Amino acid sequence: MRVEDFDMFSTLLKQRSGLVLTRDKAYLLESRLMPVARKWNMKGLEELATTVRTRKDEALLRDITEAMTTNESSFFRDQKPFDQFRQLVLPKLMEARAAKRSLRIWSAACSSGQEAYSLSMILNDEAAKLAGWRIEIVGTDISAEMVERAKAGIYTQFEVQRGLPITMLVKHFKQNGDKWQISQQLRQMASFREWNLLGDLSALGQFDIVFCRNVLIYFDQPTKAKVLESISRQMPQDGVLYLGGAETVLGITDKFKPVEGQRGLYSLGGFSAAGAKVA
Repeated sequence: MRVEDFDMFSTLLKQRSGLVLTRDKAYLLESRLMPVARKWNMKGLEELATTVRTRKDEALLRDITEAMTTNESSFFRDQKPFDQFRQLVLPKLMEARAAKRSLRIWSAACSSGQEAYSLSMILNDEAAKLAGWRIEIVGTDISAEMVERAKAGIYTQFEVQRGLPITMLVKHFKQNGDKWQISQQLRQMASFREWNLLGDLSALGQFDIVFCRNVLIYFDQPTKAKVLESISRQMPQDGVLYLGGAETVLGITDKFKPVEGQRGLYSLGGFSAAGAKVA
């Protein structure tokens, strides 16, 4: 790939998605954009680059962005965050929200929906305690294709084998040929929409719990700070933010503070895990 083409594509991707690509990742750009070039009946990446420069086709730019966006996900990924959710975060916030009896949860960069549906399975298990509560799970992703997959809730055998206990597969999924579809009841618990984390988040409303895991690692420091500051404006003082194991707010923003004794959990300062133990 020509250097000037790599620079153009990497600049485009950073502007549209926040994704930072260094030149040692040129191979990744080539492997993922060649299918886009073929889809648009182009001979190769040079023609694709020339077309982007000369014709601002939003559909083409969307295809390029979606091809480069990582969509790695699995049910109950890393497990510990979901144990924290069940044993610590949910009980604490239910106590704090006892008067209004409502909770909003955001799965940011939700990919094909496994994180949101993992949460819905936990909430289904806690249904007796949550009787009379209004619980809303919102999943967002920059990829229109991933959002449609999440809405359908249909997964391959490989996808349901990654992290999903067999008891939950049997309880919440129906097999259809070589695919598995999550139950209509759980699909109704989560809504999904296309959204860019770099854009205006205000229309999404306020969230008590935000999962933004394994997203910031793809951004540079200024973009991480911008995203975290935007998220902070959509949360109450005692709201809880989940980040991935390799992510932190330290040295990036002073809006969030680590929840003491709980790795990967952050708050604006009003959430306390005092006295809680997570198995």
